[in-house]
Amino acid sequence: MVQIEQDILAKNNAYADANRKEWKARGLFAANLVSSPGSGKTTLLVETIGRLAGRHPLAVIEGDQQTSNDAERIRATGAQAIQVNTGKGCHLDAHMVGHAFERLDLAQGGLLLIENVGNLVCPAEFDLGEAHKVVILSVTEGEDKPLKYPNMFAASDLMLLTKVDLLPHLDFDVAKCLDYARRVNPKIEVLQVSAKSGEGMDGWLAWLEQGVAAAKH
Repeated sequence: MVQIEQDILAKNNAYADANRKEWKARGLFAANLVSSPGSGKTTLLVETIGRLAGRHPLAVIEGDQQTSNDAERIRATGAQAIQVNTGKGCHLDAHMVGHAFERLDLAQGGLLLIENVGNLVCPAEFDLGEAHKVVILSVTEGEDKPLKYPNMFAASDLMLLTKVDLLPHLDFDVAKCLDYARRVNPKIEVLQVSAKSGEGMDGWLAWLEQGVAAAKH
């Protein structure tokens, strides 16, 4: 079983390296958004796309086990979106993403946002060629998620704590959550955001802008 897993990851990493080289050559910034189901990834993406309108070429690769609902929501904003259905698979892999990217017409210096399948386990192991993994945790979940799913938080460079507009109505300890995340990954950056109220969105957009600028050099 260990050998099989090593072979699968080695093959995936080869595809990821090919994706990374392709995107680097095009000056593209790619971010891989990962979370459990219901964290608000797609709502955050829709709001992000609206706020970035006209600033950069932008496209989204959507991962789900079934349906094209999320891709349709993204396309309704006017952005390009390709849906990848994994069936029984619990994550996107680099080969799937590479094929999806071939169907996109994303100009040089653009922004590629990858919305992974809702899962805090499998996607942690699979490099897609992205510049950064961004783990999304909503305040409607438990603050101990970083301790329960440490590999995902360790693999991510940024944590977005979402739905913070709901904090007055919930028993969620933000300080404890951030402490847990930093125990797992002392270097993880954290932004608190709400796609509904707009709180923290400027910081998130600034993070993306910084990535887009860096990818062009």
